[in-house]
Amino acid sequence: MEYTRLGSSGLKISRIVLGCMSFGAPGTGRDWTLDDDAAGPLFRQAVELGITFWDTANVYGRGTSEEIVGRAVRKYTSRDDVVLATKIFWPMHGGPGGGGLSRRAVLEQVDASLARLGTDYVDLLQIHRFDPDTPVEETMEALHDVVKAGKARYLGASSMWAWRLAKMQHAADAHGWTRFVSMQDQYNLVQREEEREMFGLLADQGVGSLPWSPLAAGLVTRPWGGRGTTRGESNPTVDMFGRPLFLDSDRAIVDAVQAIAERRGVSMAQVALAWVLRNPVVSAPIVGATKAHHLADAVAALDLRLTDDEVAALEDPYTPRLPTYFS
Repeated sequence: MEYTRLGSSGLKISRIVLGCMSFGAPGTGRDWTLDDDAAGPLFRQAVELGITFWDTANVYGRGTSEEIVGRAVRKYTSRDDVVLATKIFWPMHGGPGGGGLSRRAVLEQVDASLARLGTDYVDLLQIHRFDPDTPVEETMEALHDVVKAGKARYLGASSMWAWRLAKMQHAADAHGWTRFVSMQDQYNLVQREEEREMFGLLADQGVGSLPWSPLAAGLVTRPWGGRGTTRGESNPTVDMFGRPLFLDSDRAIVDAVQAIAERRGVSMAQVALAWVLRNPVVSAPIVGATKAHHLADAVAALDLRLTDDEVAALEDPYTPRLPTYFS
């Protein structure tokens, strides 16, 4: 395992993040989520591989992901040895503090997450999206108060337009509040729109990228048209705004991944993840594992160095598109 600092902060993290959206109690979300017993071997494997950065969210499994992660920390490792991250924003209930980023919601949902995780603090508290209905000053002050109360060590953001992140950082700077040190954004071989404005802002601000869906929901891990996982087969083709997640032109990218993987004698997942890891703004991609080889491939990708010709073969077929999963 390799370790790095999260952005320009002092927080030391593993270069692979264990994404915990895959874990949840039966009947609380997606058909492919794993309960405590099924997730246990993956947590154990993560510890053995040195993956010390675990990321979840209050909304995953309607709160049960946080509960499973909290129990796993106590069973397979120790709180001192794990960088624990969670997220707040999406509705947890219909009351005024159930969702969004108002002061009431931030304070209420942080306490609820800590209770489910069974810890006094999280290392990284992230806003799961931008809240257009709440003044940024209200949100940033509330988040700062959470940090000052010792309930979070660092703050992070997630998918939004670059100008909105800049606005929130400016509010923090203007008032002496805690700034964001990370941006959890969608970034992979078939979704590279973050390169246009967001990555330049992150580099300038010293904010580390924590890419989610670095393998494009499995699209770039198997030959085009090949049968995928249960999760892959159930994934939508458009986001909640009707924007397409994948294009027919993506086939050329997938074919290039396959050709390089076959020539190198490695999995397609390793090639695709090695490409994500080579971007200097990327601190650590988030890998949502449901099988042992998912984490093994992710760690192996750290040792794979792509040539300039291979990078060109992967990047040249890219077709511009709209970012997805935020408005």
